[in-house]
Amino acid sequence: MQARMTNIAVLAPDTFKALQALGNAVKDSSLPSRTRDLVHLRASQINGCGVCCDMHPRMMKRAGETDERLFAVAAWRDTPYFTDAERAALALAECVTRMADRADPVPDAVWEEAARHYDERALADLVVQISVINVWNRLNGSTRQVAGQWA
Repeated sequence: MQARMTNIAVLAPDTFKALQALGNAVKDSSLPSRTRDLVHLRASQINGCGVCCDMHPRMMKRAGETDERLFAVAAWRDTPYFTDAERAALALAECVTRMADRADPVPDAVWEEAARHYDERALADLVVQISVINVWNRLNGSTRQVAGQWA
């Protein structure tokens, strides 16, 4: 595998800093970092972003995430490892990531379940985090960045 071009983060450092700042803007939120990390990984799996599917589990593992949960993110509906709030966040992440695939991209039931578990600020931060990881996935995927080279 070979990247199509130098990583955009290197070529456009101001863009990289802006995306980093947007991603870090939730530090004062009630959105748990584990939830943020789970939706980052799930969206990356859907988008087939090799860089993020390689990087995020490693970072999550260092932060104390369990192998059971890491291995099961792609099949979260069929495993007992996630809380109801995490399940709601993962469902929302899947809808927001696949917006173009559906007539009703984020069904009311999915939104209402997420809103049951997260206050408005945390829900806003969750939507931003899902959107940010989708940007990173698109930057990496379109330029064919190679997994493992980030380390």
